Amino acid sequence: MSSSDRQFGAVTVVVGDKNGKYPHGNSLWIRGRASTAVVDPSLSVVARAAEFAGRADLVVLSHAHEDHLAGVHLFPQARVHAHRADALGVRSLAGLLTIYGYEHLDAEMGTFVMSQFHYAPRRDVEGFEDGAVFDLGDVRIRAIHTPGHTRGHCVLLVEPDGVLFLGDIDLSSFGPYYGDAWSCLDDWERSLDLVRRIEARVWVSFHHVGVIEDGGLFLDRLDRFAARIAEREAAILDALAEPRSLADLVHQRFVYPAHVTLPFVDAVERRTILQHLDRVLAREQVERVGPDRYVKRGNG
Repeated sequence: MSSSDRQFGAVTVVVGDKNGKYPHGNSLWIRGRASTAVVDPSLSVVARAAEFAGRADLVVLSHAHEDHLAGVHLFPQARVHAHRADALGVRSLAGLLTIYGYEHLDAEMGTFVMSQFHYAPRRDVEGFEDGAVFDLGDVRIRAIHTPGHTRGHCVLLVEPDGVLFLGDIDLSSFGPYYGDAWSCLDDWERSLDLVRRIEARVWVSFHHVGVIEDGGLFLDRLDRFAARIAEREAAILDALAEPRSLADLVHQRFVYPAHVTLPFVDAVERRTILQHLDRVLAREQVERVGPDRYVKRGNG
């Protein structure tokens, strides 16, 4: 194992470049008495293919996104598991593109995930439900459904070592991502509340933060991560001090900084903003002043 990896009982955290900064990620390698599992095989696992390829009996996925699937092709004989709501994204490229929902970018996104993330469909993927347990002999992986990022996103608790793999609850300053067709802001908030109440000793995020061993620090980082939702909403309300169209808001950006030029940025901004607009319209904080124009109440 690499000197940067972290060991917790049967669990090795395969630490990615810059603590798993996208496009890389932090994966788990779990050795049980009866079998071995890899969780979310990332580009970090791909970079160390000579060490890992073909040596896992099962692949367990927190959800279906390109960076979490990058190393699945290294384990052609392993059983692959994903929550049933995300399994179609593992089964076929068309399914993955459905989860994203960037219809006008299908060709570009398809090329992107295949060339940059080695996407290879696994038609044999097995869908699991909330609470599913994968028994490795003396070690178990328990799936806890935490939708919002995707419909099937899960955190994975490794017992008895108490390692909670957070998937894309990455505790970063970027905050929660809910910009896909299969994302849901309301579900995200419920999932973040649920994660607070799961007993663990070690917390591992796929991106950015990596390993946390202090429960107080974990809760502090989780609170700051969740707070980005309210901060985005406040920023959108501030922008609506004058009538603005959805296109105006997308151009202003509330998710990505201006220098990010990935092909899906506008689609993510649009879907994120629309979810917040639905909320503030329902609360009567904002009103429509045209077919596609909005303004903060009292400012029209």
